[in-house]
Amino acid sequence: MFIAISLHILAATVWVGGMFFAYSFLRPVAADVLEPPQRLTLWVKVFEKFFNWVWLAIILLIGTGHFMIAQFDGLTNVGKHIHFMMLLGYIMSAIFMHIYFAPFKRLKAAVALEDWPNAANNLNLIRKMVLLNLVLGLLTVFIASAGRYIAL
Repeated sequence: MFIAISLHILAATVWVGGMFFAYSFLRPVAADVLEPPQRLTLWVKVFEKFFNWVWLAIILLIGTGHFMIAQFDGLTNVGKHIHFMMLLGYIMSAIFMHIYFAPFKRLKAAVALEDWPNAANNLNLIRKMVLLNLVLGLLTVFIASAGRYIAL
């Protein structure tokens, strides 16, 4: 259980922390100092690296989460906060997969073709979905850490 919970927390930290850093710090600085071609190219490179870690985080979160639930003899023996955490985690995973297979794929193609307006539109869509996932991720962290102490 020690290894599972440690991996679970590390995976959540990498994913949510990465979104927080990218949205709150990298995005505004890149917008201030880079022209669209450089900024859009930067984002493709950043996402290519970060998204590999998100895939790993999702695998670890789902795997360790289900492992830990199994230690309590299934979902009927865990608190409601665990159910909410799982629901939010699966929603976040679905949003990420949509980002990865749709607007990110289009962003990469547009940058390769130097179609900057199309690339910018896709980056803007990704930005909105990352913000949604960041809010859901922060809510999930809150529920994970405080859920057992509040009535859900």
